[in-house]
Amino acid sequence: MTEEQSIKERINRRRGLRATMACAVIAISALATVLPAAAVAAVGPTVKPAPLSLPAPTGRYEVGEVPVHLVDRSRPDPWHSGHNHRELMISVYYPTKRAAGRPAAPYMLPKAAAHFDSVTANDYLGMNLPTGQVDWAATVTHVAQGAPVAEEGGKRPVLIYSPGLGEPRTWGTTLVADLASRGYVVVTVDNTYESPEVQFPNGSLATMVTPTDPDAFIKKSLTVRTIDTGFVLDQLGVLNTGRNPDVDGRRLPKGLAGGLDLSKVGMFGHSMGGTATATAMDADPRIRAGINMDGNLTNFDGTLMPVAEHGLARPFLLMGKDGMTDTGPGWQAFRAHTPGWNRQLTLRGSEHASFTDAEALLPQLGLPPADQTQILGTIDPATAIRTNEAYVSAYFDHWLRGRSDRLLNGPSDQYPAMEFVD
Repeated sequence: MTEEQSIKERINRRRGLRATMACAVIAISALATVLPAAAVAAVGPTVKPAPLSLPAPTGRYEVGEVPVHLVDRSRPDPWHSGHNHRELMISVYYPTKRAAGRPAAPYMLPKAAAHFDSVTANDYLGMNLPTGQVDWAATVTHVAQGAPVAEEGGKRPVLIYSPGLGEPRTWGTTLVADLASRGYVVVTVDNTYESPEVQFPNGSLATMVTPTDPDAFIKKSLTVRTIDTGFVLDQLGVLNTGRNPDVDGRRLPKGLAGGLDLSKVGMFGHSMGGTATATAMDADPRIRAGINMDGNLTNFDGTLMPVAEHGLARPFLLMGKDGMTDTGPGWQAFRAHTPGWNRQLTLRGSEHASFTDAEALLPQLGLPPADQTQILGTIDPATAIRTNEAYVSAYFDHWLRGRSDRLLNGPSDQYPAMEFVD
């Protein structure tokens, strides 16, 4: 049996990895066939790509965005021993009232989009999409690049978004932009060499390393994400003092420096990003509240993660897919051991990808109904999107802004798709 066959067999024995890894179970065995960056850059569409659009944010503000290139000179890259420094790309989304005349923020940069189309969408996320028929880079985001931060409102709470394994940081833009339109500063993070593709300002493309042992890979990924998150928070502190942490000197939008309330930090993530939210909160007291969207709290071998064994003393929300799931043992242990506030919700009719931009984008592709249902479940896409937005914003509004949490107290006639788990 080859190493690849061995990995596939282990993956088939442990369905829980699919829930933890953003449908990236396939990725562990498929990574050996990833195209190198040079080949990806040459990939081109065979037919005219379809234009796609994300839904407009629902808050009172327009949304601005700026990418920031960070370098942690205190540590070498954990995935490449020859790299002396850890490099990350983040995007900062924020409320603005002056988006007019500003260029639209790209959904993905060109090389990253080509890699997502030719590798990530199918090999990592298992969506079985025809390649070359979507211009992911041209997806309409309703986000303006570099617009000034809205002046009123004072310092704003900060949220960190962590994507699932096999997902780029842009795969949660619908929810991220909606939160920014409600007055939050939201920071999305790509964890380089674990993220499927990261395009840097110089045009270089970093792609996911090839794992050999799924259990070791996941544990290392969570450790690295925890350290990356702490570093990002450190750099946001630097930014807030008026210094520019972008190593390329990219101009930051007016009003961002000094506009962050870093005493009110929340974190949320999908799949392994949800897992990383729990582990980062466990390690860093600066994160006051967190949300795990369908991410496991058990290891690949089924044992409990440390955070599930002792829980958290700060508020935590679990949002899960409908139907059979392997999140159960870890979530039950976490809730039993958590002395702080916690709730568990189930989005009725949903699938694992229902907490991502897949709900907004895949219905525009004209997929066979059976294929779409397999990926997104039976819930109406617009209902899934608006229900997720309502509960995520209500949660952070309560714990970071001190607003009413009535939506979190029990079932709502306004959002019947969200079920409360005892």
